[in-house]
Amino acid sequence: MPLPLIWLGAGLASVYAGGALANNARRHSVVTSYPGESERLVTPLNGSVVCCGIYGVFEHTGIWCDGQIIELHGNGLVKAVGQERFLHQRSGSQIYVACDESYTPLIAEQCESRAIAQVFRYLDYDPISNNCHRFSLGCVTGLEEECISFYEFNQKLSAYFNQKIRWQPVRC
Repeated sequence: MPLPLIWLGAGLASVYAGGALANNARRHSVVTSYPGESERLVTPLNGSVVCCGIYGVFEHTGIWCDGQIIELHGNGLVKAVGQERFLHQRSGSQIYVACDESYTPLIAEQCESRAIAQVFRYLDYDPISNNCHRFSLGCVTGLEEECISFYEFNQKLSAYFNQKIRWQPVRC
């Protein structure tokens, strides 16, 4: 009888420790607020980096240009889509924009023109090695570098802009 109680106690302790580690990592993160953590609406500017959720598990990123979003679609086509289409068949109902601590969208100098230059190109899409995060990061930095996850995307975005990222909901 004591053995099941020991296992139960060990399980509860590991859940607590895992939660504490996750909270600690989040406090030391390069992101001040993740998508959905803030309600302050921000109007994106051309060249802004935007994202939306995909079934509560992943994020999809793109570049804001004249009220549309330039994205790398899963079929490899880079295209400009409207806000509704960007959210279509994804779990999120909200688009978020990467901002600085003063809620100003972060914009790299040539980001918009790099994104526009890619429209209608087909890229060899791969969900790990050549995904939307790599595309968006390339538009920001002008470099071709691997970017596997939204976590890594935030790390590289923060390093590029030399500041923490706030993901704020878009005012449309």
